Amino acid sequence: MGHDHGPAAAAAGGTLSGTYRNRLLWTIGISATITVIQVVGALLSGSLALLADAAHSLTDAVGVALALGAITLAQRAPTPRRTFGFYRVEIFSAALNALLLVAIFVWVLWSAIGRFSEPVEVKGGLMFVVAVGGLLANLVGLWLLRDAKDKSLNLRGAYLEVLGDALGSVAVIVGGLIILLTGWQAADPIASIVIGLMIVPRAYGLLRDSVHVLLEATPQDVDLGEVRRHLMEEPGVVAVHDLHGWTVTSGMPVLTAHVVVTDEALADGHGTLLGRLQGCVGGHFDVAHSTIQLEPEGHAEDGGALHT
Repeated sequence: MGHDHGPAAAAAGGTLSGTYRNRLLWTIGISATITVIQVVGALLSGSLALLADAAHSLTDAVGVALALGAITLAQRAPTPRRTFGFYRVEIFSAALNALLLVAIFVWVLWSAIGRFSEPVEVKGGLMFVVAVGGLLANLVGLWLLRDAKDKSLNLRGAYLEVLGDALGSVAVIVGGLIILLTGWQAADPIASIVIGLMIVPRAYGLLRDSVHVLLEATPQDVDLGEVRRHLMEEPGVVAVHDLHGWTVTSGMPVLTAHVVVTDEALADGHGTLLGRLQGCVGGHFDVAHSTIQLEPEGHAEDGGALHT
């Protein structure tokens, strides 16, 4: 058997998310500041939309803090009991982020419906000013995480939360302008519902991807059929079975396979053949960690029916 640790395996000392620790710290500070300002603004203006946006900002801060905590745990070295270390904590954090977003959506929708039956007078001018400040602060947060969103599920969750909060601020701005210019108070709960609806697709996508990893499903960018085909094209390979692929954490796909080879191929050198097979997997599919077991033809027959 052999192992191959590709560049994505965080050999440099941590997960991809770890590179952005300082940016996450800044994002937490920005989100926390926005939350305080929006809560004060909501209390003074009577705006539910502003309060909903504040709750969303609070989940941003909590969500990014969870991401940062997961990243810190993920840097801990593997142990005999946890051979992959704490990398999977990042995925649990992303899933928890999604659940927090769902909870905010339910609360916003329920509160907005109540406002239609019991209207509250809202100060549109103050609502508008506070929302503009929140939007500007969120744009800074988006800039900090702009090049991280496609490199880690955890960081993508943080980026999407800040993006959603920025869009929420836009909804509050529009609602504030409508109230300021027309006096139509229903614009506030409507803006709240818009904020809630914007949360749904982000929460769904993040939860779906997290569950995909937690269920150890095949990485979305790894086609096991193609992996099998490439391995079968190597000289001396007779069959491939027990082929499995999954993801430990963002940027760390894993693959295992049993490869049946001819006696001649084994006689030519176990290490040479294994190196070719691992080079095939790592080169064509960018798999971070591969474990390949070589088996002579007779071993496959003795072992009974071949598996996947």
